[in-house]
Amino acid sequence: MDLPVMPPVKPMLATSVPEVPEGGFAYEPKWDGFRCVVFRDGDEVELGSRNERPLTRYFPEVVEAVKEQLPERCVVDGEIVIAAGAGLDFEALLQRVHPAESRVRRLAQETPASLVAFDLLALGDDDLTQQPFSARRAALEQALAGARPPVHLTPATDDVALAREWFTLFEGAGLDGVVAKPTGGAYEQDKRVMRKVKHARTADCVVGAYRWHKSGPVVGSLVLGLYGDDGQLHHIGVAASFPMPRRKALVDELAPYLLPEGDDHPWAHEGGPGPGQEQSRWNRGKDMSAVLLRPELVVEVGYDAMQGDRLRHTAQFKHFRPDRDPRSCTYAQLDRPVRFDLGSVLGA
Repeated sequence: MDLPVMPPVKPMLATSVPEVPEGGFAYEPKWDGFRCVVFRDGDEVELGSRNERPLTRYFPEVVEAVKEQLPERCVVDGEIVIAAGAGLDFEALLQRVHPAESRVRRLAQETPASLVAFDLLALGDDDLTQQPFSARRAALEQALAGARPPVHLTPATDDVALAREWFTLFEGAGLDGVVAKPTGGAYEQDKRVMRKVKHARTADCVVGAYRWHKSGPVVGSLVLGLYGDDGQLHHIGVAASFPMPRRKALVDELAPYLLPEGDDHPWAHEGGPGPGQEQSRWNRGKDMSAVLLRPELVVEVGYDAMQGDRLRHTAQFKHFRPDRDPRSCTYAQLDRPVRFDLGSVLGA
């Protein structure tokens, strides 16, 4: 492979802001998938991830689509996503990262992925990273003028009012929010020069367990639950990202809720991988076992969105709510976005 921009490339990043910014920006939907920098030099294709680990072997159908549709020699920044019905399916995307070649091939047929392109770093012998984004976008539009599924060109606009409409509307198709890119800016690797606006919500959840931190006997994450219409406590995800002193303090704070020997727990007899038996998809050797707690403690957490009945991403701890009845922590409190067809997003 011999390109003017060679792997690995650390993707350009974004800083979170509370509102869609105005003045000198181009706006795009924020896709919820795997960030991917595509390198193509003839029949050689590499799919680089945000952490610089290749994704190539996990998405053979994307590699074939790149060979069929992208320019002969190019470097494209984009996102690998999986569409399910009218929206995105991040859980299905996580399942695609698997060590067994046979499973990779089977899932490529059962849950095929798509590539959504949103920047062009190189074309032919030309390094475009120092050109303004407006020029790179124009070149990308020309290069992908004939793109067809599973390759897509992300929608873009310079109309801030439309971007704010997208922020509300596109969430129903499983998108994260809106990204604002300076139209005159160069492509700066690993620099937070873009802006992102994501949905922010809160929920009161039952703390059903906790997991130890990898560094030692301190709390790594709180395992969260909500009661469903069936009256059962369902595991919905975790809250993490505590400072180390807080992790140490949580061991004592949670001690009064430890499940006494012999007592039953809603998650003790779950079929399939419950919160005490899960393994990390990203680190096969990581211990994900949980310490079960009496389901009596309520915590308020911040979250961005749900994927089915689970949190799409890790929640942010806000504070405990001793005033709340755990049985009042149900799915009914959650703000559900209006459904919106993914095809309409890509046709925007």
